Amino acid sequence: MAHRVCPWWLGYFLASPVRKWLGQDPVRILAPHIHEGMTVLEPGPGMGFFTLELARLIGPAGRVVAVDVQPKMIDKLKQRLAKAGLDGRVDARVAGKDSMGLHDLRAAVDLTVAFYVVHEFPDCGRFFAEVAEASKPGACVLLAEPKGHVSAKVFEAELQAAAGAGFAVAERPAIRRSLAAVLQKS
Repeated sequence: MAHRVCPWWLGYFLASPVRKWLGQDPVRILAPHIHEGMTVLEPGPGMGFFTLELARLIGPAGRVVAVDVQPKMIDKLKQRLAKAGLDGRVDARVAGKDSMGLHDLRAAVDLTVAFYVVHEFPDCGRFFAEVAEASKPGACVLLAEPKGHVSAKVFEAELQAAAGAGFAVAERPAIRRSLAAVLQKS
């Protein structure tokens, strides 16, 4: 599959509450994997469909690090966080083309939420290697890819790349319109 990044303007649709009514309720999806005080990494947050709920669920003692390659997405995310009074809980960063720039997070992340984003990385092996470096032992990755857009074969290749970085499949949650897995770092 050719490498393509979702256009920034599509972020308005992806952040829409309509998405929740279509079966992707962020609280239902995230709550089983979150507790207060966690450090959560969210690559490709777009304009924050999941980010705002992550910030609420981790509480004032937690931290979300949201990393996107598109400055317009990060700018809009910061606006939405400020409006919701959650900007103090989220470190919203613009990533470089070759790296997410997570070196300051070495072994600090409890959970990575990779929702509909891994297929956009030019090298999923590199993606999982960076996530593994940032993750604590026992940390998890909630991985979901859009059914139809990402084939089962490509998803299995992503799981193999994750295994190569030290992650094992812990469960296969049912997420509407998605291929999904929870991965755990050994």
